[in-house]
Amino acid sequence: MSWRNQLYFGDNLEVLRDKIATESVDLIYLDPPFNSKANYNVLFKEAEGTPSAAQIHAFTDFWEWDEAAARTYHELVTSGDAPVALVELLQGFERFLGHNAMLAYLVMMAPRLVELKRVLKPTGSIYLHCDPTAGHYLKILMDAVFGVKNIVNEIIWQKIRVGKAQSHQFAKLQDVIFFYSKTDEYTFNQLRMPPSQEYIEKYYSSVEKETGRRYQLISFIQGGEGPARRFGERLIKPPPGKHWIWSQKRIDEAMEKGWLVFTDPNKPRLKRYLDQYEGKNIGTIWTDIYPINAVAKERLGYPTQKPQALLERIINASSNPGDVVLDPFCGCGTTIAAAQALDRGWIGIDITYLAINLIESRLADHFGDDVQYEVHGIPEDWRSACALAEQTDTPRKEFELWALSLVKARPKGDPTRKGGGDKGIDGVKFFIDGKERKPHKVIIQVKSDKKPKPSYVRDLRGVMEREQAAMGALILLHEPSSRSEIPAEAASAGFYHSEIMGKDYPKVQVLTIKGLLDGVQRLQIPQWAPDDVTFKRAERIEKQSKQKKLDV
Repeated sequence: MSWRNQLYFGDNLEVLRDKIATESVDLIYLDPPFNSKANYNVLFKEAEGTPSAAQIHAFTDFWEWDEAAARTYHELVTSGDAPVALVELLQGFERFLGHNAMLAYLVMMAPRLVELKRVLKPTGSIYLHCDPTAGHYLKILMDAVFGVKNIVNEIIWQKIRVGKAQSHQFAKLQDVIFFYSKTDEYTFNQLRMPPSQEYIEKYYSSVEKETGRRYQLISFIQGGEGPARRFGERLIKPPPGKHWIWSQKRIDEAMEKGWLVFTDPNKPRLKRYLDQYEGKNIGTIWTDIYPINAVAKERLGYPTQKPQALLERIINASSNPGDVVLDPFCGCGTTIAAAQALDRGWIGIDITYLAINLIESRLADHFGDDVQYEVHGIPEDWRSACALAEQTDTPRKEFELWALSLVKARPKGDPTRKGGGDKGIDGVKFFIDGKERKPHKVIIQVKSDKKPKPSYVRDLRGVMEREQAAMGALILLHEPSSRSEIPAEAASAGFYHSEIMGKDYPKVQVLTIKGLLDGVQRLQIPQWAPDDVTFKRAERIEKQSKQKKLDV
């Protein structure tokens, strides 16, 4: 049976335990929250392209020692399922750190690393990306789970080109990536760095007239005594304590083909052609992959987004086409996009629907119909939608984000402000209309109350007036009762007339989750207009069956 790519919405620990088979994954990359004590928000742009003051909460990278952390710690050290070395390490951390945020963070990571080792094939590898905040603790956790002898490399990625001025310390410029294998028999493909134009002009300055091939001259001797060799009609001894690097047979061939040049009568030098040079081996300090800046084409606005070139290097080095790559903290889906482009299978997991929505949009933009995958954990019917609404209680509920995706609206508001800060706007959508072809705003509100109130429509109309919105929509989880005044309130708003389409559309529309899921309802706006996308549109990517040349 052919592999089906998988995208999971949910807690990665539960997904790993319940959904991912033992020894089924070839490569794992994880970029977990770093315990940086920061709130990360996604920025949007308005339809006309100007920056928006609004933000949507992506995740909080802040941990605290609470009942949940204490319970997880207790289960780890008493269950008997965790490796002995890991249990002893966590107990040592508790004595050293005490019950604080760092211990809570490490306790969160520990069982996930255990599960990641379980799902990794014996030939597999794992790359854990972190920053100096908790990196030293995470390395010891990795030692306890994967074994001290199984660390392959500690990679330094220079993610910042110019550091902020620091009065009492050096500028912080790097992240760390810990590369571990599961066993000694792990997949690794040596990658090479293609030469820069500056390097070529400096070291390959000579050009062969007959062929136009660039070359440089390199030494033809090595240390250690050796015999004289014949170079054409002459027998030449190497310098004292040296020997010619080739046998007589190879020297004869080189002389015939013009590969040897005499810069001195007794000192042959060998032509090394540029087209024969594969580049130098890539080491553990990566300075050639630049971070995503504010104007980068691949920037999608997601916090902590990593450059795709970084993931392509890791995937090319530690997997082969057809292998399966797993990212348990997949965020905006850079690992998934890189794996898809390089002809790998993939599994992505994230706990926010914001990420799932972004990944689906990104895959569609990158690959169109060329990518096939299954999505798990999101509501497929009304009952599962109710379950999602009841189980989440975050500043921006996952249910709300999912409901907005049903009409392809983008989230609105700054949940870091008290009360959510959305000012009555859960989502927005735009359409183009009028003689001047200007964008017109649609305000979206999402309500999960079991008994929706007519006042919701009146409140929505007030927001529409304040925001100068052309239309509005109310998305309800529960159907209004047969005696509800909600339909009448919506109808009293009248109609929006589209000059382009020559049609009237209800100015306020009441939609239900069930109606949207069953396909009997949709948001009615001028149909010629393309759907507004929640995030910046990603560029089209052609799938590669072979490792592409690294762009450095």
